[in-house]
Amino acid sequence: MEVFIQQLINGLSLGSIYALIALGYTMVYGIIRLINFAHGDVYMVGAYVGFYATTQGWGFLPSLVISMVVCAILGVVIERLAYKPLRGAPKIAVLITAIGVSFFLENGGVLAVGAKIRTFPNVFQEVQYHFFNGSVVITNRQIVIMVVTVLLMLLLQYIVHYTKTGKAMRAVSHDTQAAMLMGINVDNTISATFAIGSSLAAAAGVLVGIYYNAINPYMGIMPGLKAFVAAVVGGIGVIPGAFVGGLSLGVIEALVSGYGQSLYRDAVAFALLIIILIVKPSGLFGSNVREKV
Repeated sequence: MEVFIQQLINGLSLGSIYALIALGYTMVYGIIRLINFAHGDVYMVGAYVGFYATTQGWGFLPSLVISMVVCAILGVVIERLAYKPLRGAPKIAVLITAIGVSFFLENGGVLAVGAKIRTFPNVFQEVQYHFFNGSVVITNRQIVIMVVTVLLMLLLQYIVHYTKTGKAMRAVSHDTQAAMLMGINVDNTISATFAIGSSLAAAAGVLVGIYYNAINPYMGIMPGLKAFVAAVVGGIGVIPGAFVGGLSLGVIEALVSGYGQSLYRDAVAFALLIIILIVKPSGLFGSNVREKV
């Protein structure tokens, strides 16, 4: 029982990271039906911005905010330079462009900061809280990850449901042409979506740096793919689905690792994707939508 509770705690902290990245995937897909494979690399850039901010003496919260702002700008620049000129182009062209942007960011990161692993500064001293006679442990870093994720999720829900930008995002997601006829600036709405999604990925990058104390230019590849799996599991295009999908994937991975099968954790994640696509292609929270031919 103690092993299960411990892995549940570990899984929720890991799943929180996946959830933050998955939110960006699902928001962009919900607006322009694009799987933005460069999103995992924006998460990497966020980790490095947080790294340099903390090495300059900034605390946790200022570093988090700086990283989110820088990556929000990066997300807008990527959208304006790489994706906007392809509006109306075949989806395969946009998808290949996204893969190209991903490689550009990874190799650009290697040129800019080197390929070696960097040790993330110790922003705050680790404190452990013991339960069940010491057999279950939760650290203050895990608590920070989960609390920050929940707060950002609530903030995102407020933006989407109660602000002018959020209402425009929902309108564009529902029907782009109708939204345009109603006077909504679709280009600015898409840019805002990229900015919000990229800032959430940056927050995930900083939290990972604090939790694992190690970052490198290729750190976005596997978490990016896992977050994509989480978005699909929850129902890509559905914000609560991405959150639940991320947490679920993290818990499953932690349970697989905790019960001695850590070599299979990645295989289980992608097996879950295949099962969901076979059984319920629209995801846990998604609904089937007919497309006109």
